[in-house]
Amino acid sequence: MTAAWAEPDVRRQALHLAGSLASGGLLTWAVFQLVPGGAPLGFALCWYFAFLTLYWLVERDSHSPHEARDRVTTVLLATAALVAFVPLVLIMYLVVSKGLPTLIGGFPNFFTRTLEVFGPLDDATTGGGKHAVIGTLQQVGIATLISVPVAVLTAVYLNEIGGRMAPVLRFIVDAMSGVPSIVAGLFVYTLWIVRFGNDFSGAAGSAALAVLMVPTVTRTAEEILRTVPGGLREAALALGSPQWRMILLVVLPTARSGLVTGAILGVARAVGETAPVLLTARGSRALNMNPFAEPQDDLPLFVYALIRTPNQSLVDVAWAGALVLVLLVLTLFVIARVVGGSRPSRS
Repeated sequence: MTAAWAEPDVRRQALHLAGSLASGGLLTWAVFQLVPGGAPLGFALCWYFAFLTLYWLVERDSHSPHEARDRVTTVLLATAALVAFVPLVLIMYLVVSKGLPTLIGGFPNFFTRTLEVFGPLDDATTGGGKHAVIGTLQQVGIATLISVPVAVLTAVYLNEIGGRMAPVLRFIVDAMSGVPSIVAGLFVYTLWIVRFGNDFSGAAGSAALAVLMVPTVTRTAEEILRTVPGGLREAALALGSPQWRMILLVVLPTARSGLVTGAILGVARAVGETAPVLLTARGSRALNMNPFAEPQDDLPLFVYALIRTPNQSLVDVAWAGALVLVLLVLTLFVIARVVGGSRPSRS
């Protein structure tokens, strides 16, 4: 009975949408005939405004003003989602269409070769980004080892312990969240390279990435710790457990999946950064397995350096690197979604 009633209502709503859209288009077209020289963007905006007005009038007459506002708001939210989704699809299409032929055409050359002996007459499928992929994994791995423990301990202090320094520390974390990535690179460059005279290296790039990861992971971890039921803390304390043991054996295991998600989101935040690594790791066309000595390349630097060259083969290799970077970030977000959607861990 409910399904039989809902189907005509859905059909009626679809007719209202289609009728309002068509009527708004005709009304806008008629107005623009009187005002020659209108821009296509202006026509689209006027059409959309007329469509919303007519749809609100139709729904108000069919149901009620309150329900009409709800349905118009639903249309606005759907439009906003579509506007945000279309550029993402276009970007993915551009990267895949330009990077996939090079990546597939010479597979697995991209993952087994470098650009150390790549010549101006070589084909794009013979080039590779092995040095950039390894550099990315090493730099992000070191940055994760530095930032995640610091961020989780900071979140534990802010949410579980508190104290007089908690508001100041939270303010610092919030301020760091808005720091431009190039500022983090300048900080490490000034302190590590200029002040102490060290060379450009992958470890210096990792330090800059860690500065960017700490506030992201801290805020995420703090929000996750807030979701842990207070009854678990009270039960542990009532059984005579000290606070440190309660945090270590009850709170952190319960929030484990969320903390892992926050760490992955922090990695995804840092893996695509170019400016801080440009000032600290410098980049290289040769493979450097030691991130603590000499310049080292990574995928963002790899793409940034090659996309500006006049050699079309190198530009094609850069698009292949961009595709690998996008797939890496997409994989991290999927892992974060899967881990974050799992059931809370139990101690």
